[in-house]
Amino acid sequence: MYVKRHYSFWMTIRWSRKSLYYGLIYSSLVTLIFEWTDLEFTLPWEPISVIGIAVAFYLGFKNNSSYDRTWEARKIWGAIVNDSRTFATAVLTLLKESEGKDNSMLKKELIRRHLAWLVALKYVLRKKRSWEHNEDPEKLIFAPSFCEEYKNGLDDEILQYIPDSEYAFYKTKTNIPSQLLKKQAEAIHQLEKDGLITDYKHVWLHQIIGKLYDNQGMCERIKNFPLPRQYASTALWMNYVFCALIPFGLLNIFQTSSVLHTWLTIPFSGLIIWIFFLMDRIGDYSENPFEAAYNDVPISSITRAIEIDLREMIEDEVIPEPYPVENGFLM
Repeated sequence: MYVKRHYSFWMTIRWSRKSLYYGLIYSSLVTLIFEWTDLEFTLPWEPISVIGIAVAFYLGFKNNSSYDRTWEARKIWGAIVNDSRTFATAVLTLLKESEGKDNSMLKKELIRRHLAWLVALKYVLRKKRSWEHNEDPEKLIFAPSFCEEYKNGLDDEILQYIPDSEYAFYKTKTNIPSQLLKKQAEAIHQLEKDGLITDYKHVWLHQIIGKLYDNQGMCERIKNFPLPRQYASTALWMNYVFCALIPFGLLNIFQTSSVLHTWLTIPFSGLIIWIFFLMDRIGDYSENPFEAAYNDVPISSITRAIEIDLREMIEDEVIPEPYPVENGFLM
């Protein structure tokens, strides 16, 4: 996620430069052929503009749908923040103190397992899917700290919170976050059996676990179900058709004008083509908010913020620093 006030103009150009270059090259070829040959292949602008209006409406629909997916993902992680704090506070305040026995280690174990769930969920959501972009997250040059964390993998990070033997069991399962929540539910049930919580508190803690399952399921729904490919693909091909016609329509306008020159077709065509493909690219990169790219929901920084809160609650000796903003990006 970019956290400065604006992307600079040159950052925007650099991010979408291919469509600008190809647009200028294509319009140059069309204009050169028109100027150097006797072929008359201009087209009236009116029907082309009608196609452009249709493409613009369709791109607007696609971008709105993509933004909805990104904003929903951010709201889900906002709920995870709230539910994590609620769970930790409940664990720390609702357990009865048994005579001659310190329950602080038991409380820390539950909270650390919750942090392990957050880490596991973060990595599961960033596993690549066939419809996502194929950029390597380890090569995001503007976020070197994130690259290093991603390169180290799940094992090193999750073993800060749970023992090797417990993690070895989870690794045999398909969905590690679900297994961690199941283990939490079993631990809460054991607390009730040991008389450390009442039946009411037992039910309430299970409801919090249920909310965490809901949050995980909503994240998986976004991750595992793409924006329907028929919508994404149709927008792309409609864009190609419209942009392919632009130089022919502008030639018709500039050729007949006593003020404008035919060669102006090149910069204006390139600019229009760039704008339409830029709009398509923005929607394309907003579809999948968990693919470990620059404009995704910053789940690493959100996870770190939760970790700081919870480790301060249990008075941990080592509190990590907030996740860094690097070159304007928060991952």
